[in-house]
Amino acid sequence: MLRTVRDLGDIKGKRVLLRSDFNVPINKDGDILDDTRIVEELPTIEYLLKKGAKLIICSHFGRPKGYDKYLSLFPVAVNLMKRFPNKVKFCEQVVGDVAQKAVENLKDGHILLLENTRFDPREEANDPSFVKQLASYADIFVNDAFGTAHRKHASNYGVAIKLPSCIGFLIEKEIQVFSDAMKHPKHPFVAVFGGAKVDDKLQLLSSIVRKADTLLIGGGMAYTFLMAQGVNIGKSIVSFDRMNDAKNILHEAALNGVKIVLPVDHVALNTETNRVVKTKQLTRELVGLDIGKKTTDLFVKEIAKAEQVLWNGPLGKYEEPKFKKGTMKIAKAIAKSDAYSIVGGGDSVSAVKASGFADQISYLSTGGGASLKLIEGAMLPALEAIDQI
Repeated sequence: MLRTVRDLGDIKGKRVLLRSDFNVPINKDGDILDDTRIVEELPTIEYLLKKGAKLIICSHFGRPKGYDKYLSLFPVAVNLMKRFPNKVKFCEQVVGDVAQKAVENLKDGHILLLENTRFDPREEANDPSFVKQLASYADIFVNDAFGTAHRKHASNYGVAIKLPSCIGFLIEKEIQVFSDAMKHPKHPFVAVFGGAKVDDKLQLLSSIVRKADTLLIGGGMAYTFLMAQGVNIGKSIVSFDRMNDAKNILHEAALNGVKIVLPVDHVALNTETNRVVKTKQLTRELVGLDIGKKTTDLFVKEIAKAEQVLWNGPLGKYEEPKFKKGTMKIAKAIAKSDAYSIVGGGDSVSAVKASGFADQISYLSTGGGASLKLIEGAMLPALEAIDQI
């Protein structure tokens, strides 16, 4: 069992390095558009401050190539300053003399937020020199960044090896939710999968097909499965090298009595006329970009029968208004159902929030790739280095 913050004992005056996931959407004016990940981290922050720790927080933000003022964590620092008046300082470095001095001046029960860890290329490389510098700032390491737990980076894996370590309340909750849902699912269990890429989810589908009663597959990934069945997909996205894997999953589902529902109609873009069309069949000039009405109705019907629903991935190119209807209707159907519902993956969670039904979902995960790994039943790499009890 992983050690948690509850197992730390007396930490008054101790320097605690907390790896959070503050990779939140921020506009060019520095306004945070969705502070869910900050809100979800508050219980761990508040607990450590109440215990009198000197709290040093680090996080990544986006995918910068060196310093980028639009990917600074300063807006997050401002958000924290409003929540913890006169207790938060921001450091424009991750490591270095300025960061070292800021750590030395940190008071008990106060917070120092370091700059974006990915401004330093050594972060993603898990570089030993970067790990050593970062670890030197603290006596204890707490990992609560679920969104990056499927990666081995310096600030979530490297420092966990160097320091006494544990997990925070957020990671503890995420592990518990997915573990319960996969080990003791409520039946009928309906799993909804979408998104553009099938490659990242084939292992997941191979695992879920042994546990779910029904799989609803939409989005770009559906077209690989449709082609595997000999259905014409026009110019829609397809992963030719994973065709056999898709066939194997379809075969395994049939053997296990698992129902797989694929799109029977589409909202598509005609590449020759640039017009949006609704169609049952995709001819060679059409690209499927959303599920059609009949498919939506089929999906909604299955969701209505469920006792547990798991959703990962939008059902179309939902960021464009003309291709979002399917995803929004599925979000509403899941929210309005009586089923215990779990939504994982950044795009899926964003879609639910855009639909206005987020407060009716049983559990919104803060992780994308990490949640997929948990559903598969795999150990998250960043947690392999956390101390056990």
